[in-house]
Amino acid sequence: MKKSIVYFIALIGTVTLLASSCSDKLDVAPVSSISDANYWKTPDQVDAFVTGVHSRFRGHNSTFRTLGELRADIFGLEPGSSASFTGEATQGIERLWLQALDPNNAGVAGFGGFYTNISQLNLLISKLNTIDVVAPATKDYYLGIAYGMRAFYYFQMYRTWGDVVIQTEPISMIDVANLAKPASSQEEVMKLIKADIDSSNVNFGGDYSFREGKSFWSKSATQMLKAEVYLWTSYRGGGAADALVAKDALTDIQTNVPGLGLLSNFADVFSINTKGNAEIIFASRYGLNEATQAIGSFVPQTGLIANFYDSLENRQFSVAVDNWGGLLRAPVEVSTFRTFDDEDSRKWATIQPAYEKVDGNYVIAGAFVKKFQGEQNAGTRQYTNDYPIYRYADLLLLLAEAKLILGEDPSAEINAVRQRAFGANYDANVHGYPNQPVDANPQQAILQERFFEFIFEGKRWYDLRRMGDSFVYEHTTLTPDESYKLLWPIDRGSLTDNRALKQNPGYPEF
Repeated sequence: MKKSIVYFIALIGTVTLLASSCSDKLDVAPVSSISDANYWKTPDQVDAFVTGVHSRFRGHNSTFRTLGELRADIFGLEPGSSASFTGEATQGIERLWLQALDPNNAGVAGFGGFYTNISQLNLLISKLNTIDVVAPATKDYYLGIAYGMRAFYYFQMYRTWGDVVIQTEPISMIDVANLAKPASSQEEVMKLIKADIDSSNVNFGGDYSFREGKSFWSKSATQMLKAEVYLWTSYRGGGAADALVAKDALTDIQTNVPGLGLLSNFADVFSINTKGNAEIIFASRYGLNEATQAIGSFVPQTGLIANFYDSLENRQFSVAVDNWGGLLRAPVEVSTFRTFDDEDSRKWATIQPAYEKVDGNYVIAGAFVKKFQGEQNAGTRQYTNDYPIYRYADLLLLLAEAKLILGEDPSAEINAVRQRAFGANYDANVHGYPNQPVDANPQQAILQERFFEFIFEGKRWYDLRRMGDSFVYEHTTLTPDESYKLLWPIDRGSLTDNRALKQNPGYPEF
C-alpha cells in the first residue's frame, strides 16, 4: 500500500490536465493496483507522470505569488482604513505587508506544500535512471524537466526560509510521527540548486524545444532560473563572475530560441486568446472547465463593486459586466496605481481603479488587480488566463541587471521594455533610459521597471531581496531593526511534525 501512495499523488494531478494534453495518457487501472507491479511499464505511463508533476506545480502558483509579492509594496489598506475600499475585511492577509508574521501566523505553512511535488520529482528522477521504456531523447528531456523544476522549488524555499530540509531520494510516504530530519544550511541548499541546474542543462543538451504550448518546463526555463540564481549570488560574494554566468544563460536563450520576443501590446501577453505566445518562456496552463487561477482575494465582490465608477470609461460598474466574483482581501494600494505614468499601457492593463462620485467629480476610492481578467462563461467570470513563470520581458530586465553589474550599458534592454509600455507615446528623450529621473540610480531604474512590468506575477519581494536588504527597507514596511524578518517564520505545525527543525532566528522557538 505504501508504494501505491506515491503514484496516486501524481495521478491526482494528471487527471486535471487539459484534455488535449492528457486524454491519451491516463492509466485506467484502479488506483489500488497502481504500483511497481504495473506502473512505469509504458511510455504513456511515464508521460502521464510528467504531466502530473506539472499539474501539481500549477497548484502551487498561488503560493509562489504569496511568497514573491504579498510582503512587498503593492497591496495594502489605505491609511486610516481597517478594510478594503469595498468594505471586505483582510482576514489576516494584512500581516504579510505589515511584516507581522510569527509561528502562529506564518503566512505560508508546511513549506508551501512544496515537498509533495519534490517527492514526485525525486521519484521521477530515480525511475528515469532505472527504466528503459521511453526513448533516450525523451528520457533526457524529462530528466531536464525534473532537475530544473526541483531546483526551482528549492530556490523558492531558500529565498523564503533560508535553511531547509534537503530531500533528494524518493520516499513512498511520510510518517509524521517519526519524521526527524534537520534542515541543511543555506550554503548546502544553494549548492544543490546550482547542481540541479547543471544536471538539468546537461540532460536537455541542445534541445531547446517547447512542449505542451510552453506549459512544460524547458531548457529555456532552466536558463532563466540559472540567471536568477546567479544574479542572487552575485550580490552575495559571487560578484562579476556570477553576473557573467547569468548573462551567458540569458544570451544563450536569445541565441538558440529566436522565436521569442516582446509582444507589441502588453495586455496581449496575458490574454486567453494568445496563450503560449512569443513572449512566454514558461507558464502554467489554465482552461475553462479544467482549472482556473485562485485569485478571489484580489478582486471584489460583484455586488459591491457596482457601487463604484470607472472614470476612464466614464461609467458605473455593473453586475453584468464587472462580475469579478471575489472577496477583496488584498486591495492594490492607490499609491501603487499612482506610481505609473498615465501614458504607460501597463497601468491600465494591470490595475483597475475604482472611483466614487463627489459633487459630480471622480474621487478615487481604491484599486484592485486587473491583469488576469479571465473569460465570461454563462454569466460567471472564470480566471482561465495562463500564469507566466518566465517571459521575455523578464529575460531582458535580468540581462540589463547582469550588464549593470558587469559595468556594461543596460539601456537597450530597459528601453525595449519601456518602448513597448508607452507604445505610440514613447519619447526616447523623456521615457528612455537614462533620461528619467529614476535612472540616476540604475538599480532603482531596473527595480522600478520590474515593478511596473510584473505586478501579480510573484516577483517584487524577491527582486528587492535579491538586490539587497537596503532596498527591502526602502520600499516596504520592514525596518532594519527587524532584519530577522527578511526570512519567514517556520509555522508551529512544521516544528511539531519535525522536531529536528529549528525556528529561524528572531522568532519564538516554539
